[in-house]
Amino acid sequence: MAVKVLIPTPLRQFTGKQASIECSATTVGEALGSLTGSFAELRKHLYTDEGRIRSFVNVYLNDEDIRFLDKENTRTKDGDTISIVPSIAGGLREERALVDGKNRGERPWQFRLTHCRNKK
Repeated sequence: MAVKVLIPTPLRQFTGKQASIECSATTVGEALGSLTGSFAELRKHLYTDEGRIRSFVNVYLNDEDIRFLDKENTRTKDGDTISIVPSIAGGLREERALVDGKNRGERPWQFRLTHCRNKK
């Protein structure tokens, strides 16, 4: 069964700049295996050394998160679309983590709302 695998922009450098790949697969795992078989450098960005999909890589089958389906064993059918969505993290730079000129020991992403309130 032909399925389409959408490649996110940050990972296209490992697929010859291709935005999508079509392959024949009966499960999501087979499709990802076909993809990483064709583009070996991509494997380390999608899988851990133990062979599990990395925790920061989200995989969707037709807009459904496979973690809530049958994971890599989720069955595919002709015309399905698999989307690979790596999580992107970010935040304030460390020096901006100051409140009233003092670092309270928190990382920028740990700020509590109370730190942002205006004092009266």
